[in-house]
Amino acid sequence: MSSDVAQKDLAAALGRVPSGIFIVTAKKGDAETGMLASWLQQCSFSPPQISLAVRKDRYLNDWLVDGAPFVVNILDARQTDLLSHFGKGFAPNEPAFTGLEISRLDDGPPILNRALAYLDCRVSGRFAAGDHNLVIGTIVGGKLLNQGEPMVHIRKNGLSY
Repeated sequence: MSSDVAQKDLAAALGRVPSGIFIVTAKKGDAETGMLASWLQQCSFSPPQISLAVRKDRYLNDWLVDGAPFVVNILDARQTDLLSHFGKGFAPNEPAFTGLEISRLDDGPPILNRALAYLDCRVSGRFAAGDHNLVIGTIVGGKLLNQGEPMVHIRKNGLSY
């Protein structure tokens, strides 16, 4: 088997690993942003924790330092409008929440009111993982906001977005 064929086979197989679709929101000083994320998974029961992969060239890596708050907004399967809104990404000082209903816990990152649910997290670890950083978030709170089914994503190619 040629290496090109083996690479295509690997990409197709890896792409079939299902993941959710989430909007991760973060805040640093007065700046705040949101990022579309699919590489997020629960990784501990006690304490409850999630792992989040963030591509190394994203400025959000500078915000997600030990102890930093971030919110995982879990999307409903029908919320494709939020995919479009957050899918393009935002520059560091570009408003990310224009036209969206948000709320906050204290002075924390935005919670998308239309999300299915949210998890309030604090960074508790970071690890280099190839072209991404793996961020561990300890969950300090959360709530089911709406009824529905979570959005699930299956990629055609497991070697690119």
